[in-house]
Amino acid sequence: MAKALNLSPSTSTLSLSSSSKYSNLLKTPTTLSFPFSHHPNSLTIKSSAATTIPISTTSANQFRVDILSESLPYIQKFRGKTIVVKYGGAAMKQPELKASVVSDLVLLSCVGLRPVLVHGGGPEINHWLKLLNIEPLFHEGLRVTDAKTMEIVSMVLVGKVNKDLVSLINRAGATAVGLSGMDGRLIMAKPTPNSAQLGFVGEVARVDPTILQPLVNNGHIPVIASVAADELGQSYNINADTVAGEVAAALGAEKLILLTDVAGILENKDDPGSLLKEIDIKGVKKLIDEKKVAGGMIPKVNCCVASLSQGVRTASIIDGRVQHSLLHEIMSEEGIGTMIIG
Repeated sequence: MAKALNLSPSTSTLSLSSSSKYSNLLKTPTTLSFPFSHHPNSLTIKSSAATTIPISTTSANQFRVDILSESLPYIQKFRGKTIVVKYGGAAMKQPELKASVVSDLVLLSCVGLRPVLVHGGGPEINHWLKLLNIEPLFHEGLRVTDAKTMEIVSMVLVGKVNKDLVSLINRAGATAVGLSGMDGRLIMAKPTPNSAQLGFVGEVARVDPTILQPLVNNGHIPVIASVAADELGQSYNINADTVAGEVAAALGAEKLILLTDVAGILENKDDPGSLLKEIDIKGVKKLIDEKKVAGGMIPKVNCCVASLSQGVRTASIIDGRVQHSLLHEIMSEEGIGTMIIG
């Protein structure tokens, strides 16, 4: 795995974990911190023993050059390729994690990748339902969506969450375009088979990639809310993982990445150390049969499998609770979560 990088937009620092070749400067675990904008000639190493060792300007410059040069193979590998990211969970709720995701997306766009962001917004929906004295209801893990709830879902996802993300990305220096599945008939929805229990919860009937291609080809970042309508114009709330997978397949994406609140797929769900770094579709299905993958992880895994079967090269489930997890996944050999291959 390549060096673990930490690029912080809030403090303008770059840190490198003790797994790097610079860690021999200290015998204890180290973090290298380079404040780019405030003191361009300073670089410090902070150890777990709280000691600080200054490094010369020459060493600082060499460090920066090494970081850039070691990123080159990954930039070359993914330059011009479409990466679809599903954004949700803790990364959506915590400001520092939200800033991290936005920073990563802008950086990836700047070096030639073509990121597409798909988002849900469950916590925000619950917040507004509570303000309006509407009790959220769930059936088998899915939100029960009656007509009144559907109106709130559209208002929150399309009118608030989506536009907030677009604004953050634009402020960070890229050009984001906010969309829902209804815009340009980007996504055609259909009701789920158990619509009698779930109400206006939908599935993806089809995706029209011609709406997105001009945007990604011109270096824009589409930001897609997981709301769509059927042929008659009825709106539906669709699982954002499912939308991301179908969008990735329609675009022929190189990679699908799901940001989650877990480290990835665990061989033993009770053992955080049993993270599987890579697994194929056959292996995933075996884990499901053995009930090693269960609960909320099943639809995420099924979404990845469906996208791979439609031509997406790889799909990864990564820990959105880790700052700059997108960069870790794309700009390193081993990544940070579980990569599923066809």
